[in-house]
Amino acid sequence: MNILFYCPFKFGLKSKNIQSLGGIESLNLQLTKYLAKFNDNIYLASFCNKESKIKNLKNIPIKKLKHNISNFKFDKIISSNDPTIFNYSKNSDNFLWLHNQLPLEKALRKKKIFSILKNKISTIFVSNYLLEKTSNIYGFKRKFVIPNFLDSIFLNIKPKYNRKPYFIWSVQRNKGLNEIITLWKEKIFINHPKCKLFIFGVNNESFNNNFIRTLFKYNIIFKGRVSKKVLKNHYSKSMGMICLGYDETFCINAIEAFACGLPIITFGFTAVNELINNKNSFKINSFNDLDKTIYKIYKMRYLKRYSLINYCMNFSTKYTLNNTFYHWKKIIKS
Repeated sequence: MNILFYCPFKFGLKSKNIQSLGGIESLNLQLTKYLAKFNDNIYLASFCNKESKIKNLKNIPIKKLKHNISNFKFDKIISSNDPTIFNYSKNSDNFLWLHNQLPLEKALRKKKIFSILKNKISTIFVSNYLLEKTSNIYGFKRKFVIPNFLDSIFLNIKPKYNRKPYFIWSVQRNKGLNEIITLWKEKIFINHPKCKLFIFGVNNESFNNNFIRTLFKYNIIFKGRVSKKVLKNHYSKSMGMICLGYDETFCINAIEAFACGLPIITFGFTAVNELINNKNSFKINSFNDLDKTIYKIYKMRYLKRYSLINYCMNFSTKYTLNNTFYHWKKIIKS
């Protein structure tokens, strides 16, 4: 069987900074490598410079693919967010792997709706929330929900029970961050001066450099975009992650936090609500609840923290590729 994964991003099998890849790229890379173990011919199309191959997995440049797609005769095409590739192949079984919301206006503006309507497309959603938020007007042939899975770097982590009073923000979008910073300066730093807030993922250019420097005296440290190894090291010694839940279609950050024994503080909005319970998270109703929640986690007794860390880490194993692969197997073998 010939299976194509189409991922229109700039990366490849030979990418030097694998740990710095975005979520969609990492998911495609790890899933294709996994599938290649089962003797099917797996192809990964991306904006790479040249072809490369590892056993049954071949990485091909998108430009070359489009010029020669009729020569490949793909049985299945699984495309991340972009249905236009289906216009190039007439006889394949087509799956749109939808990672983000696809409003009708966006589909029209980016000329995706015509590719969806004229091809017989099934869709793979990364959460029930995303499924519910996607319009029925697209007329998808079949609909599947397959949760995302942990990057391999977050597997088999040795638990650390003696945690530092560190708290993490690692959402790339800024929504809610200004409110968190204000609360940290005015309440948390004053009441709990040993606590530190580390901000990852946010582009530092979104904030004035002088502003970032002034926050340091309040124990707020901007780290910007870093490798997953750096994230893992910080997560594993921290006490909690602030993940409010705005605009999340799955929230890979949450399960990465759980894998490091890190509970999340959240409003429980969007797809985050599918990942949380009262054993792995602290649900707050407003920003004003943050101070006492930070204090509760900071002052937690050792045995309770021990149980919390173990629960979070065990919970995350539901989202390993090994445990979610049976969903993919149904699609591949259907």
